[in-house]
Amino acid sequence: MKVKSLLLATLLVLIVTSSFAQKKQKFYLGIKAGADMNKIDGQSFNDQFSFGYQAGAFVTIPLGNKFGIQPEVIFSQVNIDTSSNFSDVYQFNQLSKVKLQYLKIPLLLNFSPNPFVSFQLGPQFGILIDQNINLLNNGSNALSKGDFSMVGGLQLNIFKLRIYGRYGVGLNNLNDIDKKEKWRNQNFQFGVGFAL
Repeated sequence: MKVKSLLLATLLVLIVTSSFAQKKQKFYLGIKAGADMNKIDGQSFNDQFSFGYQAGAFVTIPLGNKFGIQPEVIFSQVNIDTSSNFSDVYQFNQLSKVKLQYLKIPLLLNFSPNPFVSFQLGPQFGILIDQNINLLNNGSNALSKGDFSMVGGLQLNIFKLRIYGRYGVGLNNLNDIDKKEKWRNQNFQFGVGFAL
């Protein structure tokens, strides 16, 4: 009797588990917010990550049972610190702490081996939208208006809640002054989203 009950319970668990595993992805529209940790690589900048924030919206579009795409639009405030080497390289008076505002547009490929975990990878384009922030006191913009990056990370899907962590690395040179040194962005994103 106990063996039959155990077999029946095991069979029931397998059926329920397989039904969850075969669950199709759905179309979702959602909102999200979180923290950014940023740094710009280059001898003119401090070699430390500084904190900022981000908020935005996302859409999840299924491409079968395990794949999907997730375009997003994110407003991000990036805080950066220049180092004492900046004035040695460029001979300008500079701001030591700079706040930049970006509109970031990632286009991520989602791979979901099960309904609860999604691996994400894709390109991200950042547009510098705060035109009033100048790194140099002489009024010339020091940073490129566009930042092209690759991002990858992990997202946990708990019902309609989304908890994510990502790493992004810049692919283009942000130095808009000259070619004396290359500046590339690095950032970590952590946050929470909610699918509507």
